[in-house]
Parts: sequence; C-alpha cells; structure tokens
Amino acid sequence: MNPEQPWIQIAPGIRRQTITTGATMYQMRAQLDAGGLLPEHQHPQDQITHVIKGRVRMMVNGEPRELSAGESLYLPGNTPHGAQAIEDTSVIDTFSPPRADYLAADAEAHRTAPPAPAG
Repeated sequence: MNPEQPWIQIAPGIRRQTITTGATMYQMRAQLDAGGLLPEHQHPQDQITHVIKGRVRMMVNGEPRELSAGESLYLPGNTPHGAQAIEDTSVIDTFSPPRADYLAADAEAHRTAPPAPAG
C-alpha cells in the first residue's frame, strides 16, 4: 500500500484509501466504523469485497448477506448493493475495470492536501 495515498471519506463512518491500480484493476482499503452505512448504489465495475477484520452486513439486490473476517463476496457490475458495519470493519475492495471516479477523487485530494511538514 502506498502510504502517500489519502484517506477519503465516502459516507459517514466510512473512508477509503487506494492501494494500487493498473490498466484493468483497482484495489482499495476501506475502514467502516461500527454503524457506518454505505447507501445502496451500483456501478459498472465488477467488485470483490474481502473482509480483513470485523463484520459487515451487505445488501445485494435487496437481500442481506453478513460477512465476517476472511470471507469474500463477488458483485457483478451494475448490481445494486450497500453495506452497514456491524462492528469496526476493514475490507479490501477490488474493482475491474478501475474506478475512474475514485482515481479522480484521489488526484483532487493530492491537489488540495496541505504540504507535508519539513522534517
């Protein structure tokens, strides 16, 4: 993971950080505070969510699915889904193709970030 990548809030209690990206894939880490809610949404990218720690309730096409540490879920592109953290949770999300919206937000965060302290 690139420690220079900014953490970006994507919903109350949920933030993400890009790990790496390439021509056909994008990977990020997400931290979900207990109770954090990512409203239902969809995007054209395929997605794999892998839970590193904690527990999260995913809503996929209106159906609940609970995931715990070590479990993964594949979401085909354009599948309606959302998430709510049952407890503090860390996940790795991989998207194919890359999320241009997230890459643009990363670039904007870099442009507006205060300079690092000299040291």
